[in-house]
Amino acid sequence: MIDELAKRADSGEQVAAITEAAMRGEIGFDESFRQRLATLEGLDEAVLQEIAESLPITEGADRLMRILKRLGYKIGILSGGFNYFANHLKQRWELDCVSANELDIVDGKLTGIVTGDIINGEKKAELLHKMAGALGISMEQTIAVGDGANDLPMLGIAGLGVAFHAKPLVQASARHAISTLGLDSILYLLGVNDQEANA
Repeated sequence: MIDELAKRADSGEQVAAITEAAMRGEIGFDESFRQRLATLEGLDEAVLQEIAESLPITEGADRLMRILKRLGYKIGILSGGFNYFANHLKQRWELDCVSANELDIVDGKLTGIVTGDIINGEKKAELLHKMAGALGISMEQTIAVGDGANDLPMLGIAGLGVAFHAKPLVQASARHAISTLGLDSILYLLGVNDQEANA
């Protein structure tokens, strides 16, 4: 989402350069996040709504959410992105919980900083523990899905960790990986057969 926001703030090239530096290991995740976010200072809050309404939805996501909800699963979003967009998806799918970065907005404009802790890899793992505890679910019963290196701590502690259309490092490190199918293919990893899925 930060790339989409940067396009609207005319800082796309600057953000891409910071991202590249982070991928080369020249700056850490938290610092690169702060630097990229700082380029969004002054962006109008109305842009968030425009982007939220045109969010591309991963193939199979709507079907997966519908079936899991029907089967009684508790579902949350744990994202290094932003609460504004995560809450938009929470409403769309009637999810149980959301944890993401909180954009600071003053007088209808982004300040270029985040409120609270940055949701990095370690924080994601910590928050997965908290989400599970709040929902009364043991860690062995949790399922985590991610695609980036900052998802690895979370994928590692979940009962079932799935790398979905992930970077090569993440695919190699996760116990399960899906590279060619839609998000609803996770149903097969959970043992949900076609009859149950289509009931």
